[in-house]
Amino acid sequence: MDALKIGEVARSTGLPIDTIRYYERVGLLPEPARRPSGYRSYGTGAIRRLRFIHSAKALGFTLPEIKELLALDAGRNVPAVQAAARRKLADLDRRLAELTRIRLALASLVEHCPGTGAADSCPILAALNDEGGLDS
Repeated sequence: MDALKIGEVARSTGLPIDTIRYYERVGLLPEPARRPSGYRSYGTGAIRRLRFIHSAKALGFTLPEIKELLALDAGRNVPAVQAAARRKLADLDRRLAELTRIRLALASLVEHCPGTGAADSCPILAALNDEGGLDS
C-alpha cells in the first residue's frame, strides 16, 4: 500500500486534500516524494501520521501541541507525552470552568429578562451596556 496519491490518502483518512496539503506546509506531515508526473507519492506512514494528528485534534490539542506530541512519539518519550496530556487536561478544566461561569451568568440574565416591554427593563441589555461588563 505504498506510493499512494493524495486522493487515496484523503479517502483512507477521511481528511480533505486541502487539509493534508496544509499539514505539509506547517510541518506536521513531511513533504512526500514526487512521481515523475509531479503527483505526490505517500507511504503508509503518512496515513498513520495523519490519523495521529486527527485523533490528537479530536482530543483538543492545537497544531503546535500536536507537533510536540509527534516529536515525543518519534522519541517514544512516554513520560513527556503524559505530561503534555496532563497540561492539556488542566487547560480544558480551566476552559470548562470559564464556560460554566459564562453559561450560569447568561442563564440568569435570560431567566430574569421579561422578553417584552421597554429595553431598560431587560437585564441582558443592561449587562451588555454596563461599562464594567459582566465581570464587575
